[in-house]
Amino acid sequence: MAKKITLPLTPELAKTLKAGDEVLLTGTIYTSRDAGHKRMCETLAKGDPLPFNPENATIYYVGPTPAKPGQVIGSAGPTTSGRMDAYAPTMMSVGARGMIGKGARLPEVVEAMRKYSGVYFGAIGGAGALLARSIKKCELIAYEDLGAEALRELYVEDMPLVVIIDSEGNNLYELGREEYLASKK
Repeated sequence: MAKKITLPLTPELAKTLKAGDEVLLTGTIYTSRDAGHKRMCETLAKGDPLPFNPENATIYYVGPTPAKPGQVIGSAGPTTSGRMDAYAPTMMSVGARGMIGKGARLPEVVEAMRKYSGVYFGAIGGAGALLARSIKKCELIAYEDLGAEALRELYVEDMPLVVIIDSEGNNLYELGREEYLASKK
């Protein structure tokens, strides 16, 4: 049974989540991909504030398609998370705690997750239209020139996700592989 999680993702809440947990996420999240992350990290390097408060924030690695009439957002499937690996430790160092995407993460990101109580949620690639149904509000907040990669604030209700890597560094991809290999002995 899926755990219902209400954001923000505080350190205390993050520590209750374990690799393999199915969750239904509700609350405010932000969207960004590699171009947006690069710009945010450049902003931080200059000592300037980000266009949103990153404390306990969750960032969805997505470049949504334009909304059709009557829709809040278009298709909103995850992008490959590894493209944000160069930026994720910096974002966590300023308070961002949750990440939503697909695919493996580098050891440096997992180490930052341990240090800052981060959680990496997996979304199902190819299910962008389904995931978009859980998005109830969408507001462009910065970097409009980046098009689909602009920074957006979303309000989601019961977004279906799986904890891939928990705040202790347990990794569902590795645990699943180990379990499979053990079953073949």
